[in-house]
Amino acid sequence: MPRLGEKYEIEIETISKPRQEYKTIEYDHLGLPVAPAIMVGEEIVVEGADISDDNLKEVICNHLGLPPPEPENKGILNYILKR
Repeated sequence: MPRLGEKYEIEIETISKPRQEYKTIEYDHLGLPVAPAIMVGEEIVVEGADISDDNLKEVICNHLGLPPPEPENKGILNYILKR
């Protein structure tokens, strides 16, 4: 996450607590999503699940009014062809 904050010049805040604290009535009253979660601005992007880097980059770009990022080519064939 910090590398995305540097790349897109967006503030990244990470909140980490023991699982028991996420299940308390006090936490529920905060109106925050169920962990693990990612919020961009006030939008809950994902709650209780993971998200791919590509999807997260797209959401960040949309939030900042930037064009969507080019998809990264991954895999062995791309590695070989780049040589």
